Amino acid sequence: MFKAEFEYPIVIVYFNFQFSLMTPSDPAIQVDGLTHRYGDIVAVNDLDLTVEQGEVYGFLGPNGAGKSTTINILIGTTQPTSGSVSVLGYEAQTASGSIRQAVGLLPGEFGLFERLTGREHVVFAQNCKDVTESPDDILARVGLADVADQRASGYSTGMGRRLALAMALTGDPDLLVLDEPTRGLDPNGARTVRSIVREEVERGATVFFSSHSMEQVESVCDRVGVLRDGQLVAEGDVEMLRTRLNDHQIALTVERVPDGLPDQLGGLDAVSDVQIDGTTLTISLTVASRKAAVIDATEAAGATVIDIETYTPSLEEFFAAVTDQDGEVAHNEMSAIAAATGGDA
Repeated sequence: MFKAEFEYPIVIVYFNFQFSLMTPSDPAIQVDGLTHRYGDIVAVNDLDLTVEQGEVYGFLGPNGAGKSTTINILIGTTQPTSGSVSVLGYEAQTASGSIRQAVGLLPGEFGLFERLTGREHVVFAQNCKDVTESPDDILARVGLADVADQRASGYSTGMGRRLALAMALTGDPDLLVLDEPTRGLDPNGARTVRSIVREEVERGATVFFSSHSMEQVESVCDRVGVLRDGQLVAEGDVEMLRTRLNDHQIALTVERVPDGLPDQLGGLDAVSDVQIDGTTLTISLTVASRKAAVIDATEAAGATVIDIETYTPSLEEFFAAVTDQDGEVAHNEMSAIAAATGGDA
């Protein structure tokens, strides 16, 4: 056991170090049968999850779905009720110290030390990981070079999140776990985060990206998993998830609508509805790949198509569809955590 005391008398950290057995072909994160209960509340329910090395994995879910509990188990701050978790080849239940050395964590909720400057925060994080890189270089990456010597008490919410990201980046971690990394950031700040994520992947890191911002997830993630009631209810790349919604439309504007055309189109396979407005027909489909068949049938009926518009559901619409429409779930993970720990969720 290694005991580290740092320049700033804030915390004493104890690490249990083990060697990683991960090979280049092994996943960065492997979760099998993970279950965690807070009393009678099941926060994570028999979860299976695989994140490959070098990918950006988007982790989505409504409030209370189990995301925070899952992240806490990944980094070893919460012990699961059952199941196994491997992070970078380390067993999360027995090698949490090694995981924290290899992982850069940006928590969804965090506190800063008001009397320390931005630079001092980064130096503290570097001391925790025993690295000697320049704190100024990291602060420049997140856009805080000009306020490096300012105390954190004077930082805005967005600046605080940038600083927390800088601390997560120390030591070139093999895995970045980012929980709501763009919360409180303006568009320029969000753009900086996206750029950093891409740079980290190019460097060879893996990124676990938990967020409520569908725009950010769509723009940077290779794959997305959606959690509901502690279970993974959908997983795949963004385009694949979009096409899973049975809500695809194509609007055809024709020179003239032949008699009986709406009924003909309505009888086609996968067509759920046909609406007509003047010479524009809007056809709803349950399968996106049937759009070409609709166009062919329209032209075969004698109509001349002069304009085509297509609509594919967004990731946000898919998310709403698989998380009870309003983005909320029945059981409340946060209340359960508060009740179990005696604190605020």
